[in-house]
Amino acid sequence: MDRLSRREFQQHTLGALLTWSLLDTLFAREAFSDEVKLIARDWLNELNTMGHDLRGQKLAPLVWQKQVEELFSRVDVPELMRFIDFDKLTKNVTPKDRGELSLRATLPKVEGLPTDLVFGHQVFALNQGRSVVPHGHDNMATAFIILKGEFHGRHYDRLEDAGKEHMIIRPTLDKQFGVGGYSTVTDLKDNVHWFKATSDVGYIFNIHVLSVKPGRSGRVYVDPEGEKLSGDRIKARVINHEEANKLYG
Repeated sequence: MDRLSRREFQQHTLGALLTWSLLDTLFAREAFSDEVKLIARDWLNELNTMGHDLRGQKLAPLVWQKQVEELFSRVDVPELMRFIDFDKLTKNVTPKDRGELSLRATLPKVEGLPTDLVFGHQVFALNQGRSVVPHGHDNMATAFIILKGEFHGRHYDRLEDAGKEHMIIRPTLDKQFGVGGYSTVTDLKDNVHWFKATSDVGYIFNIHVLSVKPGRSGRVYVDPEGEKLSGDRIKARVINHEEANKLYG
């Protein structure tokens, strides 16, 4: 590979290195020089600051979504795959018969990078026909990018909670996601989502900020194939994870 300048590397490579779990793999393999580690550290600190600003109410959720999507739009996934030796990374991975398999990695200690990052991270592995089942989020902000495979992705705005048994939702996005496709979720926009693998196997990378406001965070599982209401709204049943996995996993 020809030697890249610092600026060229930032423009053409670091867009693909914004996911901490994957950077963990790169650091562990000592694939990068100390200078590149410092650049990556700066990016991670920036993302960490964004997360803290979101939780501290200094950054509006819709602005956070816009900024994260702009970062993800610059990811060069094929290049990223070569850098991290993706085949080796997933060599012993066997996705679950139903639903998604969550893969986690521990970020190594890097000088100048906080050890207690505000973002959580995971990689979802799915076989064809399996789904990250339909669910909404309470008090969370999340972002996703497709690393491998294809997915049918759907998002819904969560308009209101109709008691404990139903949620009123409205479709906002329904499309095929390929490698490099991305989306984000907050309480204000695209809160409910559902991703179904349409290729032999698929991998999704996720980052998530919990407790955007003081209080607990969590998933709320729903059945989006509910009663159709006026204005494209849907009265979706609130269900538990077991039923969601049975219906859609």
